[in-house]
Amino acid sequence: MSNALAVATVTQALALLIGNNLSPEMDIAVTVETRKPPAEPPTEPTINVFLYQVAPNPSMRHTDLPTRASDGRLVNRAAAALDLNYLISAYGDETTLVGQRLIGCVVRTLHEIPVLPKDLIELAAERPYLAGSDLAASPQRVRFTPTVMDIDETSKLWGMLHQTPYTLSVAYQASLVLIEGREKPVPAKPVERRTVRAVPFRPRGDQAPEPNADPNAEPTADSPQDKAPAPTPTSTSTSTATSTPEPEPAKKRAQSGSAPSKRAAPSSRTRKTTASGGRGRARSRPAGPRTDTDAGDDGKES
Repeated sequence: MSNALAVATVTQALALLIGNNLSPEMDIAVTVETRKPPAEPPTEPTINVFLYQVAPNPSMRHTDLPTRASDGRLVNRAAAALDLNYLISAYGDETTLVGQRLIGCVVRTLHEIPVLPKDLIELAAERPYLAGSDLAASPQRVRFTPTVMDIDETSKLWGMLHQTPYTLSVAYQASLVLIEGREKPVPAKPVERRTVRAVPFRPRGDQAPEPNADPNAEPTADSPQDKAPAPTPTSTSTSTATSTPEPEPAKKRAQSGSAPSKRAAPSSRTRKTTASGGRGRARSRPAGPRTDTDAGDDGKES
């Protein structure tokens, strides 16, 4: 990473890269300037390196977030990832196609050397106005990639340059330039004492150990681990009647509507009560063989 002088250092190093690689195609003196295209086109062979846009890198713009803790303490050094967009234009005698020859040299140079060399960065940092630039020490290298621009984008770009005539030019993007912040995070204090705590194993995982409980104390009868829920009393007759399945033959008889002869035949006591008008509701008697007690009861009622 580098400081805030990285942007200007890349521009100056790019101008040196182009100016040092114009031969052998160009055997004339060429001036390489780092400014926007002039309103009055120069008559001498000239190449303009113009930085027209500085944009955040879309893939690296959120890598340094968050840089501070909740209390405002700096935990990570801030770094801004930038992409630099350049417009490189050429001027010269149109009768000898100087401008086109210069553009060809620019494209050949940046295609052959797409990564900015370290020695050119150090040479560019020797300028008085770039003293203190540390771009050469950054492990991240700057790479140049051609930018495709159609007629509409080109007209919009040149339209921003007020009263500047259009000339033959190419666009390149320099990526990636990392600019670090000035503040450095304070290193954390070393560990002075280590505390190891042994907690006994508990079979039941739903009970969390108490923070102040003695791990060697034996559980008592009132402890929540020893308490078990009491069984709910239920009725034996209800459980039996509900859970006992009905025999299969009885189910078939109930479905067909027929019943055994002993259960279907009403008792004499029931017949007599019905025939005499009924002094009350007929009482049914369980099916089975009649006994003497039943016969005596019938005689008394009649």
